[in-house]
Amino acid sequence: MKDYDEQLAALQLALLRTQQAMIEAGTRAVILLEGRDAAGKDGTIKRLTEHLTPRATRAVALPKPTDHERGQWYFQRYVAHLPGAGELVIFNRSWYNRAGVEVVMGFSTPAEQAQFLRDAPDVERMLVESGIRIIKIWLDIDRDEQKERLAERHDDPLKALKISDMDAVAQARWSDYSAARDTMLVRTHLPIAPWYVVRANHKKPARLAVMRHIIRLLAPSVIAKDVDGPDPAILFPFEKQALTDGRLSP
Repeated sequence: MKDYDEQLAALQLALLRTQQAMIEAGTRAVILLEGRDAAGKDGTIKRLTEHLTPRATRAVALPKPTDHERGQWYFQRYVAHLPGAGELVIFNRSWYNRAGVEVVMGFSTPAEQAQFLRDAPDVERMLVESGIRIIKIWLDIDRDEQKERLAERHDDPLKALKISDMDAVAQARWSDYSAARDTMLVRTHLPIAPWYVVRANHKKPARLAVMRHIIRLLAPSVIAKDVDGPDPAILFPFEKQALTDGRLSP
């Protein structure tokens, strides 16, 4: 991508100005960044937060729950990380683990999964009504691209910490993950907290699209007007038709 660095720098500056405005206004915002293994969540977060102040920015990637946390209300450990005034919180995987990996791997029961799909819209509605902005993003890649990226992790020593036992499962249970994704998107796509899908086979255009999208949603108009919206061929609001028209990987 020829002008990637130039576009990235301009968008990071706009993000910085957006954060300054959020701090002044006391805006609270949560970004839920979801996607298959190796979809590009870490790299996207790195570019998003690179020049933002850590005093008002938190990237949250929670480990598997402890025995104590498993005895809590499911959303409880996520609520503890919600933003205060002027803060931006980015969840690198979120409460939607229950609709994805937990479904595929059997880490929760069908009854718990069904309850989650009933409860998540109500929880998000309460958060939005309390003044928290919620941006939900699904990064989508195809099977061959995921296979290539997972292989790269094993070839690059600098990516050693990205390797997990789940890598092989990601490919072996690809169709199960697709089915879980489809159910999650259909059941939790809300007018007040909609899902946006990013076609992320190409990392750099995907990152720029996510940044443009976030700026357009969070920035005041004086900043947002100077930032073009994301390419709709790369980032678009979810709709059921996307499950069958080729925009989401089968």
